[in-house]
Amino acid sequence: MVSLSTWFRYLGHKLEYSVSLSWKSYTRGQISDIELRDSVWKYVFQGKLTYLHWNKGEQMAPVIGGQGGTLLVRKIPAADPTRVFVGDVVVLKDPEKSDNYLVRRLAAIEGYEMASTDKKDEPFVLEKDQCWVLADNGNLKPKEANDSRTFGPVSMTNIVGRAIYCLRTAVDHGPVQNSHFSLRKDSPVLEVELDVDEMVKNHKA
Repeated sequence: MVSLSTWFRYLGHKLEYSVSLSWKSYTRGQISDIELRDSVWKYVFQGKLTYLHWNKGEQMAPVIGGQGGTLLVRKIPAADPTRVFVGDVVVLKDPEKSDNYLVRRLAAIEGYEMASTDKKDEPFVLEKDQCWVLADNGNLKPKEANDSRTFGPVSMTNIVGRAIYCLRTAVDHGPVQNSHFSLRKDSPVLEVELDVDEMVKNHKA
């Protein structure tokens, strides 16, 4: 049973998401002034803040099983340092294959100085709207991990969501360990929208 305070927090997140998404459509010229208000209320009453995403590969083991896992992902319409935080497991557009999505951990954001273990490489600072993402599996070589050590900094606009729950098997599932900021922000969303039975039904393993 979801408490009343949780529902209020959840609705607050829904309103924030709806305004952000509708404003994004408005600034792109996709909707008019009149349609803007209707768009906000449509997303508040009809839309969900999450979607299911199947992820395969060993890059994020053990958070996501080596055989893959079904993720409950919180949608992020406009990623910036106030919405995603270092330590979050994010879903982002693959910078090398535009029709593909990767799941990686956000390791650094704009303003962070990056230093290589290779002394030949000069340190550099991540520019505005840039981020650095890494695979969790430390046993993989950089090329196998397919993260920022291979393809470099990524634009924050590539981030489309944050993984908040992972189902590895029908009996092995639980919340994803993100930054403490995100864990607090996502808790009402998780309480309201988590449906393990639905995740099991859509699980591909």
